[in-house]
Amino acid sequence: MTVIPDPNAPPRPSAPSVIAELPPEVRPREKLLARGASALSDAELLAILLRTGLPGRPVLTLSRDVLDSCGGFRGLLRAPAASLAGAKGLGPAKRATLLAILEIARRAFREALANGPVFESAEAVRDYLRLEYDDKRAECFAVMFLDTQHRLIALETLFHGTLSHTIAYPREVVKRALTLDAAAVILVHNHPSGRTDPSPQDVQLTRAMIESLALIDVKVLDHFIVGAGQPASMTDLGLL
Repeated sequence: MTVIPDPNAPPRPSAPSVIAELPPEVRPREKLLARGASALSDAELLAILLRTGLPGRPVLTLSRDVLDSCGGFRGLLRAPAASLAGAKGLGPAKRATLLAILEIARRAFREALANGPVFESAEAVRDYLRLEYDDKRAECFAVMFLDTQHRLIALETLFHGTLSHTIAYPREVVKRALTLDAAAVILVHNHPSGRTDPSPQDVQLTRAMIESLALIDVKVLDHFIVGAGQPASMTDLGLL
C-alpha cells in the first residue's frame, strides 16, 4: 500500500538540534541554574558547551555520541586535538571551546598551587598532574619546582621517552633547580599503560635524585606517578 502525503498537511517537526528549541523543563542550562551543575548528566553538561547539534541529530544525542566514542570525559580530555577534528559534529568552534575549558582548568589549578603551599591542596596537585600528563602517549619525566614556602614556581617536563620508559638525568634537574632558585621539588612521571605502581627503576631513580639534589640543599618532597585513576604518591606508599 502506497501512502501519498497530504500536500496541505503541516510540516512534521524535526528533532531539536539547538538547546533553545528544547522544552524549557529539559534544557540543560535552565536545569543547571535551577538545580545546580551536579544535577546534570555528563551529556547535559557537554551539551551546554556544544550548544547545537546537527540536522536530525539533537545536541543531547550528539553529546552522548561524542562521550561514547571518546570513553567519557576522561577520554575526551585525553583526546589529541587532531582526533577531535575528525569527530563528526565537532567543528572548529566546538573544538576550540573544549580545548579552552581544559586550559582554564589547568590554569586554575596552577594558580592555586602558586598561591599557597602545595600540600595544603593535595587533591589539587593530583588533579593538576592528571590534566597535564594523563593524555601523554609516551613516558615523560617532569619536575614541580617549589619555593621556600613550597609554592609552585614552575612545572616543567624535562625528559621525554618512549611508550614504556624514559631516562632522566639528575644533573639536569640540579641545574634547573639552581636556575629557578628552587628550595624543594616534586618529581613526576607518567605510565602510559595506566598502572601507577612504582617499578624498582622508579625507586632507584628517585633515590638518585634525592642524593643529587641534597648536594644543593633542595629537598625532594614526593614523586608522583600519573596513570589511570589518581596519581600514586611514593611518600604515601612509604617509598620516600
